[in-house]
Amino acid sequence: MNPLFPSIDLASLTEVASRSASVVQQVRTSMLAPQARKIPPTFNSAQLAELIGVDVQKVNYLAKRGDLPSGDREGASRREWSLAETRVWSRQLLNNRRDASTGAGVTITVANFKGGVSKTTSAAALAQGLSLRGHKVLVVDCDPQGSLTTLFGVLPDTEVEEENTILPLCAGDTDSIMSAVTPTYWDGIDLVAAAPLLFNAEFLLPSRQKSENGFQFWRVLDSGLDEARDVYDVIIIDTPPSLSYITINALIAADGVLMPLPPNALDFASSAQFWSLFTDVCGNLFGDKGETKKYHFVDVVLSRVDRQDVVSTAVREWIVSAYGPKVIPVEIPKTSIAATASAEFGTVYDLSPGSTQAKTLKRARDAYDQLVQYVEAQIMGVWEYNAQKHREMLGKGE
Repeated sequence: MNPLFPSIDLASLTEVASRSASVVQQVRTSMLAPQARKIPPTFNSAQLAELIGVDVQKVNYLAKRGDLPSGDREGASRREWSLAETRVWSRQLLNNRRDASTGAGVTITVANFKGGVSKTTSAAALAQGLSLRGHKVLVVDCDPQGSLTTLFGVLPDTEVEEENTILPLCAGDTDSIMSAVTPTYWDGIDLVAAAPLLFNAEFLLPSRQKSENGFQFWRVLDSGLDEARDVYDVIIIDTPPSLSYITINALIAADGVLMPLPPNALDFASSAQFWSLFTDVCGNLFGDKGETKKYHFVDVVLSRVDRQDVVSTAVREWIVSAYGPKVIPVEIPKTSIAATASAEFGTVYDLSPGSTQAKTLKRARDAYDQLVQYVEAQIMGVWEYNAQKHREMLGKGE
């Protein structure tokens, strides 16, 4: 056996980092179409009918009446609607609108200790699905890796500046997130981006906690979203795979939490650690102030589920035993379609039925549609709670 010398120094690792970053950049440039080139989906009569819950004949009838976008395209043999036109139909025909006069938009944080659990994909798909149902959505990428930013067609390393992120909010340079908001290729979804420079927030927040009297680092994002809550129906926050200062901010800002969790033993153990650490941290933050944090909902959604895997079936039972009714009756299957979408820097909502296996795509899309509708029902419940509180205040003459 020849001796193995410690010959890999930091300089060589720096070279590896540079080379890998260059390859990633080349792949992103060739596979990912940035905002000007990434194309949102279109919808035919059957797809539109399924989305709004009516039959195709009614869609064609309403289109001919002219009260809604007709879907007519020059030179096309059938009706086809753009994403923006489809959202007009959803807003008109789905009974799911927010009354801005009685309540703010709902903030949902997607969180998990581990990477590779479909956290970012779930955040993006949830935003896209809710927008298809007519809601105005803001996605806030709080992960310095910028994966959610990438899914929305923006390159974190080259197209994101500090002012496009939550960093000015963390630094105290602004008290509202709105200055960081940018539109995306997907109608109805705006973005607050992330990039590696966001790591600086992990130094800024504790530094301000030490130097500023009365500063509460955990409420920076919550207060920074106040203006956005009046503008957007739903705000979805994607978090780093760790319990960082930013993650704590995202969880404190949330009305509800979504945790994607594969039925895997290590992922399950990690999720238990996540909740244990988070509740300990909150206990320390709120314990001596008489405060607490309450969520309207906490959803554990089984992701990357392989029905053929015997072990995952057993772990699913552990998860249900641990989380009880927080495990929602929707499962996201592990499919080749999800891998295809990820390889193209997108979700199942970005894929055209003609570009892949229709049955497999429908199975994956149906699962996310169910997730969207389940979460939407909870969102509407929060709106109703806020409306009830508003009515009570009016009744008291406040």
